Amino acid sequence: MKFAYDSRADLLSLEFHPGVPIADFTEAYGMIFEYAAVRSIVAIGILNASRRIASEALSLIAADAGGLRR
Repeated sequence: MKFAYDSRADLLSLEFHPGVPIADFTEAYGMIFEYAAVRSIVAIGILNASRRIASEALSLIAADAGGLRR
């Protein structure tokens, strides 16, 4: 699993299956769900993340060496 927080876009990305091609996506409830061809969820993007998630948590995600930092 990879994760990243893009402060300019205010988007938190959670990538469950890195490298799997995205075949389709759905936007609902302020989130973007990305699907593989077999309809399994590959990634979830959380829009307006700073309004939904504590700033301390986003700071940890941005600083975590295990995640993607943007």
